[in-house]
Parts: sequence; C-alpha cells; structure tokens
Amino acid sequence: MKTSDMSKRLAAGLLTASLSMGAIAEEKDSFSIAWTIYAGWVPWQYAEDSGIMKKWADKYDIEVDIVQVNDYIESINQYTAGQFDGVVATSMDGLSIPAASGLDTTALIVGDYSNANDGLVSKDAESIEDLEGETVHLVELSVSHYLLVRALDSVGLEERDINVVNISDADLVSAFQTDEVRHVATWNPLLTEVAAMPGVTPLFDSSQIPGHIKDLTMVNTETLADNPKLGKALVGAWYETMSILKSDSEEGQEARAMLGEISGTDQEGYEMQLEGMKMFWEPENSVEFIRSDEARSAMDDVRQFSFDKGLLGQGAQSPDFVGIEFPDGSIMGDESNVKFRFDDSYMQMAADDEI
Repeated sequence: MKTSDMSKRLAAGLLTASLSMGAIAEEKDSFSIAWTIYAGWVPWQYAEDSGIMKKWADKYDIEVDIVQVNDYIESINQYTAGQFDGVVATSMDGLSIPAASGLDTTALIVGDYSNANDGLVSKDAESIEDLEGETVHLVELSVSHYLLVRALDSVGLEERDINVVNISDADLVSAFQTDEVRHVATWNPLLTEVAAMPGVTPLFDSSQIPGHIKDLTMVNTETLADNPKLGKALVGAWYETMSILKSDSEEGQEARAMLGEISGTDQEGYEMQLEGMKMFWEPENSVEFIRSDEARSAMDDVRQFSFDKGLLGQGAQSPDFVGIEFPDGSIMGDESNVKFRFDDSYMQMAADDEI
C-alpha cells in the first residue's frame, strides 16, 4: 500500500549514504524488481506467474526476478540501498526517498495515475470549507496527505487551518467507525469501505487533480544505462500484460480475477479499483501523458509539497534541491543534481514495435 513514514524515510537516507548510494552499476545478466500490492502494480505478479516476464527476459538473455515485498516504504528503502535494481512507487515517493537520498533513479514505466482511487470523506462536513478548524485523520506524509493539501488549496485554505492526526492504514477503517474520528483521507480499497458507511460525504478525490499521483516502475539509472536490455524486457513484459488485462477475453477475465484475489478482493472489486485509475494500457498513452504540460505541472506541485514537509532532506534549501529531468531533456530544479528522470525512450520503442 502507498503508506509513508518519516522515520523510515530518514533511515533510508542514512542507509543509502552508508552504502555509497546503492548498487554499483555494471553490465550483468540477472536483475530483481521489488513490488508491493496496489491495483496499479499487482500486474507484475501476473507477468511473473504467467511466464510473460520470463519470455521477455529470455529474449534478451537475462533473468528478471519479480519480488513481492509486504511493506511499501521498506521496498523503496531496500531499492535505495541497492538491494533491488528497480521498484514500484508513486512519483512523490520516488522523488523523496531514492532521488532525495542521492540515488539517480529513472521512471521507466508510467503505468497510470490515480483518478478517484484516493479521496477525502467526512461524516459531518458537506464541503471542504467545512473542515476549517476540524481534525482529519490520515497516513501522514503519504499521498493522502498530499491530496488533503491540494483539496484545501482548491478552496483557499491551508493545512494550518485544520488539524492533521497520523493514523496507520491498518487502523483507519476501524477508527472511522468510532465517534472520535470524523474525517479521513485515504486510498482504495480503504476509501471504498469508509465511503460506503452511512451518512458519509465524499469531499474530494484524485480525479480533481489528474496526473498528480503517478504510479511508476522505476530503475537505477546507471544500471539501466549499462543494461538497456533490462529496460526492453521490463517494458515489453509490462505492455503485453496490459494488453491481456484490459481485454474482455477469457484470458483477461481470468487475469483480473487472479489479481483481485491477490489484492484481497475479487474480480469485481479489482475492476472497481481499475475504474478509479487512469490506466495507460498502451505505451503510446504513457508517452503522450508524460510529455504533457499536465504531467510537468503536477510534478512541480509534488516537489513543492515534498520540500514543505521536509521530505527532500535537511540539505534541501528549496524545492530545486533535486533536479528532475523530463523526456525532452529539460530539467526542473538543480541541473547539477539531477537524480530523478522520466525516460520515455523505452516506452516509445514499445509503441513503435522496436523491442
């Protein structure tokens, strides 16, 4: 799940520094990619179990191990420390953990963005304005926190106008069933559960900030540069999996049922989660989006939030601390410290049938 914890983030930075900024890049033939359960990332398990990943790895004479990690932030920490060659993460966490810690990281695949899967609901308030002076429970420093700040900003409020209380994702649903907790921000499937409770009003969701909560498959930039075959194999496997997952064929139905079970629901529940996402089923869709002004503007907001919350580290004097490179080669932030990159070249190769 897309949780976030300051102590884990700080530990990641310290661990990364002690391990010389992750794995030493070199040409090799065996790789590992970490993933955690979320609707936009669980297709990696289908790619693994169906043999699709192996087929594409074999094509390039490499091995790619797809590894499930139970703790989302810990999986990013392990990637940052060099224990994995790649990891799945939101754009915010990719920026604020590995990139801010000094590990040059490339967003290889832009799989989707949240398009209602994250939201803010209330038992009492009928509008965002009604939250002024109230207490909102959420996973602090997560994308839920980011969504809350964007919601407040949309009506001219600031975070200081409310109270924020941290709560773990494991406790959020049960806490919302008590009288003490009146307003929460969270993601699916938790969002569906709390929104279905009697008398609950949805106030804001991620469809109102399209492109801001991007779900990525990221890899170590130096590893990718030394091993382009890894990029080709991962992208090839991903979009073959997408072609199956989106189809109404028996194979597609079985795939969605399988991923629903892995996600702790069923086919219908998983399909409902997919409806709350803007999925980029085709590589050309991914390329078009990540080249857009919308994607760039969203990333600017994400880095500002990350800086405001201290997620870029103690050495960050401004949101420009980490340079972010976009597909056209332009850089947002410090050109001498580019550590986060959106590289659409492999997705473009997939779109052009050149992998």
